[in-house]
Amino acid sequence: MPEWAALSGPAAQLLADLRASGVRVITAESCTGGLLAAALTHFPGSSEGVEGGFVTYSNTMKQAVLGVQAQTLKHYGAVSCQTVHEMAEGALRVATLATLSIAISGIAGPGGARPDKPVGLVWFGTALRGGQTRADSRIFTGSRASVRSQAVEHALSLLAQRLAEYGR
Repeated sequence: MPEWAALSGPAAQLLADLRASGVRVITAESCTGGLLAAALTHFPGSSEGVEGGFVTYSNTMKQAVLGVQAQTLKHYGAVSCQTVHEMAEGALRVATLATLSIAISGIAGPGGARPDKPVGLVWFGTALRGGQTRADSRIFTGSRASVRSQAVEHALSLLAQRLAEYGR
């Protein structure tokens, strides 16, 4: 069973809400490796609410595809508020038909941690065309698969929150 399969209910609800509002979402994923996009595109008719997704696992791809600045990556690292902010805004720049974007970058483990960035730390950035870009982080526990699934679950929640703001 795919890692995101348990999240099919929230993903289906978000997709229905995207369709109803006419909003299209674009994803920019690193540590989740496309799991969020897979969860959203699992359903027939998902093209009505999902513009697409980018898997930018390396810093080189974050720069080349999403326009993340080399200085941002050097100074703050890939797993940072600043980087997901730039990833989310870059995804909207590239996907001109999207209204809402989400970026995810983190340390799913089991390696890769530093004293200031533990395994399980995941940063999320959301951008709404014509609105603010926001970032927040969570520290998830468990295996690599568990961290990735929890990140997708949180991302679905963040997208639902930002979509609700769009209608106001």
